[in-house]
Amino acid sequence: MAHINLLPWRAERRKQREREFFMQLGAAFVAALLCLILWVWWMDLRIDNQNERNAYLQTEIKQVDEKIAKIKDLEKVRDRLLARKQIIEQLQANRSQMVHLFDELVKTIPASARLTGLKQTGDSLSLDGVAQSNASVAEYMRNIEASPWMGHADLRKTENVHKDVRMPYVFGLNVALSRPKDDSQPEAVPNGKAGVTPATGAKPAKGGAKP
Repeated sequence: MAHINLLPWRAERRKQREREFFMQLGAAFVAALLCLILWVWWMDLRIDNQNERNAYLQTEIKQVDEKIAKIKDLEKVRDRLLARKQIIEQLQANRSQMVHLFDELVKTIPASARLTGLKQTGDSLSLDGVAQSNASVAEYMRNIEASPWMGHADLRKTENVHKDVRMPYVFGLNVALSRPKDDSQPEAVPNGKAGVTPATGAKPAKGGAKP
């Protein structure tokens, strides 16, 4: 006997397809929601990781800045030590210069002149004094330029102030200091008399102290 379905099968089939569609739509929504949650979780992990890296880099940068500051302080200390070392070396190199310089000041100044003050600044010497005449000042300048320990002399001033009858002229000189090529050899003066110095070939001033 044949079975005949008298129920509205088309409507049932349509409802079944609708149920399947909504189930698939719900499954797709759930899958999308899970994917979104996973993506947000993964981005949060990346952000946290990047924040940790940034914090680490900031810490390292701070430590490097502290090291750089210490290095700058050490460089300043080194520069000060080098400056002191240079000053000490310069003093050691020039410790005998002042002895020879004072000796030359005594030998070069003529009897008609007298020093009232002197000041050394580096390789320059400032001399102040009084003299009987301008000729005495000129003689003193020639004696200075003939000295192996002093060089060119510039006349800074010369005035007749009439304060001292014997030495009425007040003068000022700027002298460039120099060093002989071989300052270890003493200046030779034969027979204890004034003669020609081997360093410059000039005669010492008259009236100066003999070496």
